[in-house]
Amino acid sequence: MNMHHLKEEICDIGRRIYAKGFAAGNDGNISFRLNEKEVLCTPTMICKGFMKPADLCIVDMEANQVAGVKKRTSEIRLHLAIMKERPDVKSVVHCHPPHATAFAVAREPIPQCVLPEVEVFLGDVPITKYETPGGQEFADTILPFVKKSNVIILANHGTVSFGETVEKAYWWTEILDAYCRILMLARDLGKINYFTEEKTRELLDLKQKWGFTDPRLEPEMKNCDICANDVFRDSWQGAGIERKAFEAPPAMRPQAAKPASGGGDQEMLIKTITERVMAALAQGANS
Repeated sequence: MNMHHLKEEICDIGRRIYAKGFAAGNDGNISFRLNEKEVLCTPTMICKGFMKPADLCIVDMEANQVAGVKKRTSEIRLHLAIMKERPDVKSVVHCHPPHATAFAVAREPIPQCVLPEVEVFLGDVPITKYETPGGQEFADTILPFVKKSNVIILANHGTVSFGETVEKAYWWTEILDAYCRILMLARDLGKINYFTEEKTRELLDLKQKWGFTDPRLEPEMKNCDICANDVFRDSWQGAGIERKAFEAPPAMRPQAAKPASGGGDQEMLIKTITERVMAALAQGANS
């Protein structure tokens, strides 16, 4: 691994975050897992748009700084919590993209089944409960969601996204914020229109073929409504999440469950009785 090239890449992503307006002032932080014991990260109290490779720090997996002149980011525990739960994750990006953060402040769930790219690349996006940033309790708010998503909205705070490279970790945040902006604009025009179940399943099939995972494809979600944010709905009450700004999607037909034993005989019996009643009524009318 070329350490200088990696530091340059992190600084480049920092400039992109700042240029997009995703990190005001000293907001945001970026990290990359160097090996099983060490993580490269951005320092605290520095504008991400003007970082230099020499500004970056190295910490161990318990958040202790082991290298770097500047002090490591105060939110490194959030990054480490994700990396500990996801061995496949190499990089984490945390920032405050304004449109996605608006959903974080409103605690409004992100509607599904609206844009093809979002269905394929993001899927259902969870919102954590709120905790004061910096501590371990704050870091642990991502634990219920980190294995089922690559981007998470932090209540009243911002977003965190992660992947196998710094570039990919950042991508998910950019896609999410663009989507949140589109949702707001569409609502101002009148309403948002949802995909049908058939078209949504076509996208999920494509997603699977392209090597992306989605909790909605897991066996335990077989009979759930694929457009109703059912993956993370159980967490809503504890986090104060409520659908207010956007109407719920129309109910989708879950995959048909197998009829219970004897169900076919019962249906035939009902049909036979109905036919006999109708015949008797007709005969009475002709008498």
